[in-house]
Amino acid sequence: MLTVPVTKGEYHTPSTAACWPLNLMPTPGFYVQAFWIVFRAALMAKKGMYIDGDWALSSLRTIRALERCGAELDIRGLEHVQASHEPCVFIGNHMSTLETFALPTLIAPYRRVTFVIKQSLIDYPLFKHVMRSRDPVVVNRSNPREDLKVVLEEGIKRLKQGVSIVVFPQTTRTTEFAPEHFNSIGIKLAQKAGVPVIPLALKTDAWGNGQRLKDFGRIDPSRRIHIEFGAPMAVSGQARDAHQQIIHFIQDRLQQWQ
Repeated sequence: MLTVPVTKGEYHTPSTAACWPLNLMPTPGFYVQAFWIVFRAALMAKKGMYIDGDWALSSLRTIRALERCGAELDIRGLEHVQASHEPCVFIGNHMSTLETFALPTLIAPYRRVTFVIKQSLIDYPLFKHVMRSRDPVVVNRSNPREDLKVVLEEGIKRLKQGVSIVVFPQTTRTTEFAPEHFNSIGIKLAQKAGVPVIPLALKTDAWGNGQRLKDFGRIDPSRRIHIEFGAPMAVSGQARDAHQQIIHFIQDRLQQWQ
């Protein structure tokens, strides 16, 4: 299974990654590449041929497409993902569409994984075929109580099958991290399932949120992309303590990356 070349748990975009003329027009240059990546993936998924390795490869191709357009990535903490194959819950902030595309190649080579996603992503043209093939946990984001019930029931089912879950507890994507909007749904899932949590800090505003179509914003290579995984945490005792540790981890990294 292909993934980014990792040294001591880290990956940093090489200085030779950018490709002329894509780096001169990063937004259209990236979306042309991304369309073909998703198109090929969707064709395979419709035929029932899209497996974990294909997902990781599509994700890697998306990272390479960003790099050809001049984007630079700093990825750290991968040793925590590689250390074990046991299922866990990844809990992170949600800044842009980028993490949905980038995380599979960082996680899937080491652990089976899926996402908690909103309903609209499995109704999206082309992309719906890819996401449905990943057997995600689907929520509506309109009724928090019902969403919690779905995440707990379906998330525990996936975890018992050996599939890790990526949870973005914010109600929507945002470049500003607000702890009061970062709920504890991921912690509750991990606690009830008896699995560890891996904190995840993300700075991915290089892929901007669009004004009309939120998923299709401007690509700004001047904004360095940061992804960092924290050490696994056992959720014992008060779930509130673990929740606060994750918030602190994210806040600390975002402050470092300013």
